[in-house]
Amino acid sequence: MERLVIIPTYNEKENIEAIITAVMELPLEFNVLVIDDGSPDGTADIVKGLMAGKYKGRVHIVERSGKLGLGTAYIAGFKWAIEHEADYIFEMDADFSHNPNDLLKLYDACANQGADLAIGSRYITGVNVVNWPMGRVLMSYFASKYVRTVLGVKIKDTTAGFVCYKRHTLETMELDKIRFKGYAFQIEMKFTAYKCGAKIIEVPIIFVNRVLGTSKMSGGIFSEALFGVIRLKISSWFRKYPKL
Repeated sequence: MERLVIIPTYNEKENIEAIITAVMELPLEFNVLVIDDGSPDGTADIVKGLMAGKYKGRVHIVERSGKLGLGTAYIAGFKWAIEHEADYIFEMDADFSHNPNDLLKLYDACANQGADLAIGSRYITGVNVVNWPMGRVLMSYFASKYVRTVLGVKIKDTTAGFVCYKRHTLETMELDKIRFKGYAFQIEMKFTAYKCGAKIIEVPIIFVNRVLGTSKMSGGIFSEALFGVIRLKISSWFRKYPKL
């Protein structure tokens, strides 16, 4: 299995079949792993239908008993990917805020440009966000700037959730030591990769706010990220990071 896209879901019945189909129809072959946190709307049943039908062998699912957090969903997905020897492992949302065509750009950055981690970046060429309220745009942009300053990393979009890891990067990062479960998880993963010596490339993307379904974003998610960054910085003084 060369390329695996991990998509965490909770109540995404409006989007899940369309997003999987879009990934399946790309000119390069991608596999999909859905991590579903007990969606009561039948998201998992839709995925299982695709698994038994035209995408048999390319679509997979891990079902969990409830909402256990974005971070733990991705960690479960990463471990599954490593176990099944996926070479390039992607994070992507189910709601089309990430354009499936941009998976090709992330893959190219890792496969052909030497990146250990490629980030689909909203801020590398300005602010490329569509249909967000201005308050949320500013909060996200300045949160990334704050994270960059506190942690001392040069990454423009530290909270991005559209990324590609090479397998050896995830194998090196000691996934069991990743602590955050919400959107601060995205910051912790990038900071850990940076501390492990990963070559990181940011690829410009346009982020489009979801049209269907309900956003999982909240003010508490941003406060976790803001205060968690300080804890992350302090803990890094006492930890020895393995090197790639």
